[in-house]
Amino acid sequence: MHEGHRERLKSRFREAGLDSFNQHQVLELLLFYTIPRRNTNDIAHSLINRFGSLSGVLDAGYEHLTKEAGLSSSTATLLSLLPDLCRRYLNDKWGDKPQLNSTGKAGEYAKTLFHGRPYEAFYVICLDAQNQVNYAALVHEGTIDSAQIYPRLIVEAALRHKAASVILAHNHPGGSLQPSSADLDATKKIKSACETIQVSVVDHIIVAGEKYFSFADRSLI
Repeated sequence: MHEGHRERLKSRFREAGLDSFNQHQVLELLLFYTIPRRNTNDIAHSLINRFGSLSGVLDAGYEHLTKEAGLSSSTATLLSLLPDLCRRYLNDKWGDKPQLNSTGKAGEYAKTLFHGRPYEAFYVICLDAQNQVNYAALVHEGTIDSAQIYPRLIVEAALRHKAASVILAHNHPGGSLQPSSADLDATKKIKSACETIQVSVVDHIIVAGEKYFSFADRSLI
């Protein structure tokens, strides 16, 4: 019975995609590939009840999935891999050296760096003289509570990746787009430090979900 159910669910996906699937059915389909002989329907329902949603399960992380939910290492690795894989997919769609010559492009590109990240992260996007991306460097993970570390890290990244200019980008997982006082202070210090190596800071983008806030658009940089 379970084998027939698995084949029906796989066939349904091949024919129509995931749009008509419930959350637990999407998760169940994924679990087929690491749990070969158990009833994955019950496991999928249990995981969604525990973590609140499909995205909650995928964002839970390896440790929570193994220790709290009792999943095997292989299953927890597969599920925790997916947010990172989605982020890589979206970023890869931009191709090599995309040109970020407008706030709109910079904001949309920045969003791909934070897709699926449940925690705060800080990037410096290094641009060449034609505003093409040389490299997007992850320089910090965690809350901005020690702004003094940023100037050194950004300068090092800008020099390493031969930046003519940089765009700063970080996310607010809580959903607020408004810059904090720490955000404003860090931006000023970074801008001043970059001026000493003749690299301009052209924008600072805050990402919250599918929205973004541009310092340049608000004349804050």
